[in-house]
This record gives sequence, structure tokens and C-alpha cells, in this order.
Amino acid sequence: MRPPVRSASITLVLSLICILCAFCQTGESESQGKTLPAGENLLWSDPGDVAALDLIDGFGGAGNRPAPPFQFESEDMSGTNPKVKVKDSKGHTWSVKFGEEVKPSVFATRLLWACGYFVETEYYVSYGRLEGVKDLKRARSAIQKDGTFTDARFQLRAPWPKYLDGSNWSWTSNPFLGTSQLNGLKILVMLVSNWDTKDARDKDSSSHSAYADSNLAIFQSAGPPNPRYEYMMSDWGASFGKWGTAPGTRNKFRCLDYQAQSADFVKGVDNDVVRWGYSGKHNDDITQNIHVSDVRWLLQYLGKVTDNQLRRGLAGSGATPDEIDCYVGSIRERIGQLQRIASL
Repeated sequence: MRPPVRSASITLVLSLICILCAFCQTGESESQGKTLPAGENLLWSDPGDVAALDLIDGFGGAGNRPAPPFQFESEDMSGTNPKVKVKDSKGHTWSVKFGEEVKPSVFATRLLWACGYFVETEYYVSYGRLEGVKDLKRARSAIQKDGTFTDARFQLRAPWPKYLDGSNWSWTSNPFLGTSQLNGLKILVMLVSNWDTKDARDKDSSSHSAYADSNLAIFQSAGPPNPRYEYMMSDWGASFGKWGTAPGTRNKFRCLDYQAQSADFVKGVDNDVVRWGYSGKHNDDITQNIHVSDVRWLLQYLGKVTDNQLRRGLAGSGATPDEIDCYVGSIRERIGQLQRIASL
């Protein structure tokens, strides 16, 4: 679920023109909602030397970490988790989320970024204090009377690149259908066991519940005369637990459950099409028609992530030493399954 502003880009897309021609498409955006002017549509950009990336601070880097003191501005009642908006000492605005989605969200964005996908600038903050807190409702469960808090996800809010409110996309309607870039994103969704894969079809639902929203978003990162649109999955909080399609069958950031399902991550290959054990929202749209060639493409980047990077990324996301050991082993097992079918 996305609020109507997005983090500032910290790096430029460094791909050569020939790579961009192969990996993205131009033309009118296939958004559901507002029609966008013709421009360059991007789902992925070359991450460069994957093994050299810092998975502690991720896309935003160490220099953009939230800087205390934090001034409370308002409570955000969107979604299903306690959230507030704050401003730090640098004048940056942050969406601060609490609850079980904090750690999986931060770590998932590190892994996605290492593979070349667009993500938010976000950080795990273990402890802090908000000044000027007042009139809390849902967030009273997470913020003490003196403004102190623990275990928070700080996600940067900036006016540019611009979150295109009202412009959404779906797994079945976008400029990247049939590409390894889109199928690679789906593989990563399954690798992290994210079951909350709502898209524009859910946002267009007549339901007014907190679940009637999309976790796929479009941001404009360059304006006229050559607008550029970045497509991404924007909410990774329902990751690293048990996948499933119904409440009671799934959870978030529970490594023993994640570990238990790892053996069923890849079920096999039939005529070059991979079979998956995953289940989640829009299940068939995520799991079907992914080929071994898509796995090979993704492994050019995912396969270069080291155990040390995973450990540092997990530690920077608030995982305990036991959770780090558990997740590194389980993630490595799943990557190993991909590597085995890629060698067929």
C-alpha cells in the first residue's frame, strides 16, 4: 500500500541505451486509472557490481539515514499498521511504520535493490523519540506517552520522483508482459514469500476496506519532454514468513515457517516452464509462465549476493542473531534451487 509521495532517487539509471532498449519499453503507460503521457517505462535498471553493494543501508545509502530529533506531524490512518508522519533534523519527511511488517519490509527492499528493481528509501530504526506527539489513535500501541518508540521503519517522503496517485498497474496489464524483468520480479516475490501481491484490480474494487488497495505503483522520475516512469512493487511487509492465500494460513517474518516451506519453493520444471510451491494473492498471475531462461537472467544478479551481504542486510533490518542464521540458510537454499534448474 502506497502513500501519495515517494523517496527521492539517490542514483541515476546507468544503463546504456542499448540495454534500455532491450529491458524497457516506451509509449503510453499501461496504467489503470489516469492515462499517462508517452514516456520511457522502466521496471529494472542494472545494479552494477552486486557483490559490492551495501545491504545495511540499501538504496538510500548511509548519508540519508533519518537524523534525530524527530518532530511528530500527524498520524496516518491508511493501511492496517500503525503509522505516523514525522520530520527529522535535516528537514526530511518520513512515514514511520510500526508492527510486524517493519523488519521484512526493510530487508526485502535491500534484496530487490541488489537485483536491480526500484524500491523506496527506507531504514530500520531500533529506538527513538518523537517530539510533539498528540492525539494518537491506532499508533498509541506503538508510541509511548513520552514519544519513545522501538522497532520502526522510516520510509522517506519527498516530492520527487513523483508518486503518480491514481495511476496503477497490474500483473496482467503493464508494458513488461513476457519479459524476464517482470518474471524476475515475480520470482523474487516468491523467494521472499510475499503473499500480499495486490494490484490495480484490487484498488478498483468496490470494497472500502483497508485491503482494497494496490501494492504496485508508478513514479515519474523525469519530466517533459522525455518523461520517465518507474514501475515497482511498493509494499514488501508481508514477506519472510509463510506464504498462503487465506488468513490463518500465512504470516510475516517468521523464519521457522519460512524455512519449513523452502523445500517446496521450486517444485520442478515441465517443458522449460517452472512449477512453484508458492501461493498468494493473484496466485496464477505470479506463478505461471515463468521459464528457465527467466531464472537464468535473474541469477546474473541474485546469484552474486553473498552470505555476508545477507547477514549485514538482515542485521540492518533488525533481525536477531538466530533469525539471521535461519534466514541466510533458507534464502541460500532457495537460491540453490534456482541455480540447479538454471543448469538444466
